[in-house]
Amino acid sequence: MTSRYVYLLFILLVSLLFSCKHSDNDTAAHQSLAKKIKALEEVKTSPANSDSVLKNWGLLSNLPSLQEDTVLYATVQYNMGRLYAMRGNDSAEGYITKGLELIEPTTGNLELKARMYNGMGNIKSEDTKEHQANYYYNKAATIVLADSSLNLSPLTRSIMLISAAQSNSILFQYELAQQMNKAVLALSPQLPPDHINRQRVFVQIIQTLNAQHKPGDSIIVYLKKLEMLHQQYPDTYDESYLYECKVKYFEATNQNDSILHYQLLKSEIDQLKYKAMPTSGSAINNLFVDYVNIGGVYTAMKNTKAASVSLDKAAAFLKQHPDEVSLGNQIIYKTNLASLLELRGEKQEALNLMSKAYTLQRENYETENTQAIVEMNALYQLQAKDRSIKSLNENIKINELQLEQNRLWLIIVILVLVVLAIGFLFFYNSYRQRRAAQKKEQALLQQQLLRTQMEPHFIFNTLAAVQSFVRLDKKEAAIKYLNRFSRLLRSSLELSREQLVPLCEEMETLENYLNLQQMRFENAFEYSITREQTLDWDAVMIPPMLIQPFVENAILHGIDLDTGEGRIDVDFSITNEILKVSVTDSGKKTVDTAEPAHRSLSGTISRERISLLGKMRVSLLNQMVLAPK
Repeated sequence: MTSRYVYLLFILLVSLLFSCKHSDNDTAAHQSLAKKIKALEEVKTSPANSDSVLKNWGLLSNLPSLQEDTVLYATVQYNMGRLYAMRGNDSAEGYITKGLELIEPTTGNLELKARMYNGMGNIKSEDTKEHQANYYYNKAATIVLADSSLNLSPLTRSIMLISAAQSNSILFQYELAQQMNKAVLALSPQLPPDHINRQRVFVQIIQTLNAQHKPGDSIIVYLKKLEMLHQQYPDTYDESYLYECKVKYFEATNQNDSILHYQLLKSEIDQLKYKAMPTSGSAINNLFVDYVNIGGVYTAMKNTKAASVSLDKAAAFLKQHPDEVSLGNQIIYKTNLASLLELRGEKQEALNLMSKAYTLQRENYETENTQAIVEMNALYQLQAKDRSIKSLNENIKINELQLEQNRLWLIIVILVLVVLAIGFLFFYNSYRQRRAAQKKEQALLQQQLLRTQMEPHFIFNTLAAVQSFVRLDKKEAAIKYLNRFSRLLRSSLELSREQLVPLCEEMETLENYLNLQQMRFENAFEYSITREQTLDWDAVMIPPMLIQPFVENAILHGIDLDTGEGRIDVDFSITNEILKVSVTDSGKKTVDTAEPAHRSLSGTISRERISLLGKMRVSLLNQMVLAPK
């Protein structure tokens, strides 16, 4: 049974070993893929190497081992989408969407989720789907604001927050925009000294304050910091943003001269940008708005001539780029032109133009509302998907908790069973040990009983010999015999208290016995006791009075006592740690076929003692096996 337990434990250990080895192999493969992805992410992409970088990402994406790892596979999808987005390829959205479908149901992985949300926001913004873009931008910003321990650099955080702030400002969510702008402002000291986001955050704060019609006192604080930044890095930042912010401040303080001054400076810079990029939509719209705003300032200053010049430039520019100028900017143009006409006294023309501006505004609202409805429907689908994912995550958590609870109960049941099994084995082992001890004790008692049976037998034979000496009137022989018998009896009494005695003492007792028997039978036989002198016979232990019965049988039944030529030889030897005792007699010339008058008890008793010794040895071995180590 013990060997069976050892075998089961061995099987369990081997299983655990292979399991650990398999787990180590999986971990090593995961680490290898993660290193490859990290190394590829650190490669700076340029027009010269973009094809090879994209090819490497594609090769990674097709690896079966990578597809089994959700997080790494989603990471590859995101990076491929990012590269396609840099190229303006429509495939970008498909890759980012696939990456989000993989990573959103997972727990954690917030850094990767934030990057994907921001990337999807950029894609939707490029498609002028501002509501959907705002949805993704805000999800990325929420992650950044909620956890400052994310493995995202200050620059990455600032990019995500400033994109979300700008999106919120476009959709008139000014308070939320300012919350994110101020979070970027707190990160600014950690950005490179001349990074564009250090300028952008001040520009966006000022623009948002102006859109909220805040007083100039709330703007001037940020305007001074922006001016200081431009003074420190005059060749780094675009001054048109500084001029625009000053225009916003002077609008809040109603200083038309200053508004006109900085608006003219801004228009000069925008003209240079337009000449450099004549097909750029942002350059076209910025310069058009400059002309319109300058005309509006001149109108407010009642300078109709200068206002007419600026608005004529705007009209010519609109005629040149009718499809690039946005409807919102065209409405501003018509509104400012109507104000100029009204100032010149052309009220009917002004009224007609305002009616056209109103119609255009309504068309713009209808277009925006239609687009907003479409976007809101798509946004609703996204939110429904989010709710589904959230519900799925909650169900997963519930299932995990239930699984943990089931595991706990399983562990408790297993522990109880193990404790019961250990208890059963302990009590069973104790029972076996007690039973073995009882058997040993019983064998010892039987040994003692058999020995007590032998000693009366020997005493009976001795008394018979003494009686023979007395009957034959051999007093000296009887005295000598009694003297030797007393010494033998004393030796027997001393040895009877011991379970085992040294073999040398047993030999001495045996020699006294043979000497007595020799006297009893009037030297009818000779005897010899031989042993190897080099061995330590004191170290050999045997039960007392074990050999004597065999010698007695040899005397009584193995030699011819009538001839006086009998011989008994007792030889002791040890071979392979086994004691061998040889009792040899000279034999009888005639065989007595008559049935003996009494049954020989000594031989029977000796055989029983040897049998009990064998049982005691087995019992002792069992105790040695069962004993705890």
